[in-house]
Amino acid sequence: MKTIDEDIKNGSFKHCYLLCGEEAYLKKQYRDKLVHAMTVRGDTMNFSSYEGKDINSSELIDMAKTLPFFAERRVILVQDSGFFKKSCDPLCDYLNEINESTCLIFVETEIDKRTKTYKAVKKNGAVIEFGVQKEAVLIRWILSRISKEGKKITKETMQLFLERTGTDMSHIDRELEKLLCYTLEREVIEALDVETIVTGRLENKIFEMTDAISSHNRKKALELYYDLLSLKEPPMRILYLIIRQLRILAEVKELVSKGCAGSDLAAKVGVPEFAVRKYIKQAKGFSNEMLLNALKAGAGAEEAVKTGRLNDKIAVELCIVSCSSKTDFKM
Repeated sequence: MKTIDEDIKNGSFKHCYLLCGEEAYLKKQYRDKLVHAMTVRGDTMNFSSYEGKDINSSELIDMAKTLPFFAERRVILVQDSGFFKKSCDPLCDYLNEINESTCLIFVETEIDKRTKTYKAVKKNGAVIEFGVQKEAVLIRWILSRISKEGKKITKETMQLFLERTGTDMSHIDRELEKLLCYTLEREVIEALDVETIVTGRLENKIFEMTDAISSHNRKKALELYYDLLSLKEPPMRILYLIIRQLRILAEVKELVSKGCAGSDLAAKVGVPEFAVRKYIKQAKGFSNEMLLNALKAGAGAEEAVKTGRLNDKIAVELCIVSCSSKTDFKM
């Protein structure tokens, strides 16, 4: 990100950029920054855009070789091309001899750093990876947005907001906009506002479900499952997230027993720092035996669906019953 900001500030641009990584919001922001800095609005003669895995590489290269028309540079935006999952040799060759007046901006969801295309961009331009942002960065960004609207929020309410939204900046952006509109006439954003207006993620429901499972509250666990089904969530997607949550808790439990905590634990397990305490607390609700039995029940449900023994809805329901029972239940 710093590379792009400095290039824009200095007005000195590289011939190719690759924007990649999990954080889609930042990729979009910096994509637009680059395009706006290097092009004149409405100049369709010198700006071209390609998207999708069916891009004709020969056509793209021919366009890149075309000199700009009464402009300093030709800018070409290429999105989700697949060129960085499987190398495109002609494009690699061109990137090593790219026109001085051409700039290619690649925005990719999936990349393989071993591809020739990736190496060619890294050699001749810049690769900028947008990863999941740390809690401190997200809080500064949110506070900046809130402050511009003349509003305030407490630390506790901020934590509640992040717990509901997670770390995806696109989701945070949408939910923050709703929250600011909802509290339009008031200066202070309160916890009740967050609880009322901010949409929780699917993962929040799964977290609640594992809480219910750990306390053997079968009724609540099943109610949450039926809620998700009513929202058209696929049963196997729900099962995948339950198993994923149980595996995280098993890992958390093991690391805590070895004295790992805080940011170190968050980094090793791959969860947000602000959620560490919740994960530790939830892990304490499970014995090692409970976690093992629950994971076996999840594997059994998956096998029952794949072999056609049970349909997906019933298999996941039986898995939840098994996991939340005080006695073992065989799939």
